[in-house]
Amino acid sequence: MKKIYNIMAFIICLAAFWGCEDNNDKFHFQEPTEFKLNTPPYTSGIYDLINTETIELTCSQPDYGFTAAIVYRVHVSIDPNFPDSTTTTLNTAYTTAKMDVDAKEIAVALVEEQSKVMTIESEEDYPTDPFPVYIKLSAELTNGMGLIYSNAITLPNVKGYYALEDPELPTSLYMIGSMTGWDSWNDAFEMIPVYSGPGEFWRIVFFPDNATFKLNTAKEWDGNDVGYNEATFSEETIAYAGLEEEEGNIKVTNGGWYLVYVKVSIDERNYNYDIDFLEPNIYLFGRANSVDGIWDADPSILFTVPDISLGADAEFISPVFARDVLASEDGVRACIILSGHEWWHTEFIVFDGVLEYRGTGDDQDRVVGKAGERLYINFTKGTGKIE
Repeated sequence: MKKIYNIMAFIICLAAFWGCEDNNDKFHFQEPTEFKLNTPPYTSGIYDLINTETIELTCSQPDYGFTAAIVYRVHVSIDPNFPDSTTTTLNTAYTTAKMDVDAKEIAVALVEEQSKVMTIESEEDYPTDPFPVYIKLSAELTNGMGLIYSNAITLPNVKGYYALEDPELPTSLYMIGSMTGWDSWNDAFEMIPVYSGPGEFWRIVFFPDNATFKLNTAKEWDGNDVGYNEATFSEETIAYAGLEEEEGNIKVTNGGWYLVYVKVSIDERNYNYDIDFLEPNIYLFGRANSVDGIWDADPSILFTVPDISLGADAEFISPVFARDVLASEDGVRACIILSGHEWWHTEFIVFDGVLEYRGTGDDQDRVVGKAGERLYINFTKGTGKIE
């Protein structure tokens, strides 16, 4: 009987081994040698991209030796030497062998393609007659392995138009001026993005009397800098800060500390900049400010704003911590308040002497404090301390 059990155990182990071997073979990667992009059935007609939503493309799947998750990308060209010529790759990737390709995305790519052979600066420069467009696909695994290109197909009559990518709100904004030095964008102030507020930025800034500045989404003089004439100000802001235009710059005649709040919006293809100068109110939030903790903009939890005579390097000073503050109790919290936003959309704290803003990032680590201590912040240098 014991021999029978041993034989059965051997057979089971052998079957398991074969199963593992089969499983390994099943997932053995192989480089595909080809895959086919099919020609759409109605290529004899005109593809009028401005009046078309999508163009359907289908293809066979490359053989990677096993059933794989594949990423397909669409490449277009107007060069008859295609596929050996340079191409423009569409932004959208696909994960199935049937793709409804956005017609506008193709039209945007064709503007780029036409710009390689002619000057196109406006709608009037773009060809009005249909022209041939050549398309191929690339495929690869999600880990980037196994890249392969399909055959090329021709769409003989494509009527494009002067299509441009939809503008996106900026994710960065910088302030350069007499406060930072006009010579180097490396010294420019970085504006702080607002959490859950695309295109919104803020910063606490000290302006000497008659200081001048400009803004830009890039740290360079690229022609997109924003001065007085490119921005919009409320009457209250103009009166409060004494704003004027000086040689295209924004001039602050009433020197002092301000909360500068910028909201960027899009009008057709242009950015609009609404700039507000607000009181530099900083709040100590949570259980550091009282036994039970105040979580709204109460005047009793405001930081002391330094006297103008102390200049840009002076510190904002919080109220005295009312109690020991533990990390498990949310720690020491500080913020500004913007209309339409939660307080934590604009919070910040000091870590090892460095002022760090939450911005659009995740919740910050907790910082502890003791009863009787205060939070000191130098907004110009980006430093601070608790003592």
